Amino acid sequence: QVQVVESGGGLVQAGGSLRLSCAASGRTFSSYAMGWFRQAPGKEREFVAAISWSGSSTYYADSVKGRFTISRDNARNTVFLQMNSLKPEDTAVYYCAAKNIRSATSVYTARKDYDYWGQGTQVTVSS
Repeated sequence: QVQVVESGGGLVQAGGSLRLSCAASGRTFSSYAMGWFRQAPGKEREFVAAISWSGSSTYYADSVKGRFTISRDNARNTVFLQMNSLKPEDTAVYYCAAKNIRSATSVYTARKDYDYWGQGTQVTVSS
């Protein structure tokens, strides 16, 4: 089992950058594929980015491709989401999620695929 805790959210102007972190507890963090999702007020939680447990595979939603970068440091049990060129429509609560998986290269984009979720961190982008 793994617990995840997000941090790094905040208020930023449009065009700015933020780096979110997701710290995971548990001895087998490197066996977990990880993902970031977000939920804006009145909207469904949506996929943002995912990374395989080896870090060799990544996948992004079209809306963030080219602006966001997901990465991980298995030695520190941490996943990062670097967000550049932020837009007001990126405003949401961002959630980190973990999935226990044997495949080193698989990534997952559906909410139902993930086993563990953090409490979320608020990102607000002002225009």
